[in-house]
Amino acid sequence: MKSVAILISGSGSNMVALAESMVGDHPARPVLVLSNVPGAGGLARAAALGIPTAVVDHRDHASREAFEAALTVELDNVAPDAICLAGFMRILTPAFTHRWAGKVLNIHPSLLPRYPGLHTHARAIEAGDAEAGCSVHEVTEDLDGGPILGQARVPVLPGDTPETLAARVLIQEHRLYPAVLRRFLSGDRRLVRIG
Repeated sequence: MKSVAILISGSGSNMVALAESMVGDHPARPVLVLSNVPGAGGLARAAALGIPTAVVDHRDHASREAFEAALTVELDNVAPDAICLAGFMRILTPAFTHRWAGKVLNIHPSLLPRYPGLHTHARAIEAGDAEAGCSVHEVTEDLDGGPILGQARVPVLPGDTPETLAARVLIQEHRLYPAVLRRFLSGDRRLVRIG
């Protein structure tokens, strides 16, 4: 059985989707939910699911390197086969991404390579895009630039706001991330497409 650590900063909705998928014949189980934000809503949700939790508050560390060293201590304690970033709102240094190379996945709310970074839904609407969506990619030192492992598409509707579009994309995130994780853990990096 493989092990998965999930890193969050907020409510943890993608964490819950991942954790709830890791049952039955799934090749992995969640072994840790770690947040950089004390009191993040996802910590209570993880505890309710019986998943061990930890907090490494980035504000307690003098540098990104020190913060990531503390993260690595927590991760080394569970020796994960995969690390899923699920709304983890910290940019990781090359030292961290190299240390965990080939094991870290992230979900991003755009059809990468379009709109890396923040404000993806507003940017898609402002550009007049006909569709938006989300992508799961391997994490490398390039922000939102690692190999894409899955994408889900949704139409941009007339009158959409960033909030209405985000809500529809989030539904697809909850479908896409578990599907990619299962395939990734079996060693299959072929692109998963939804929509």
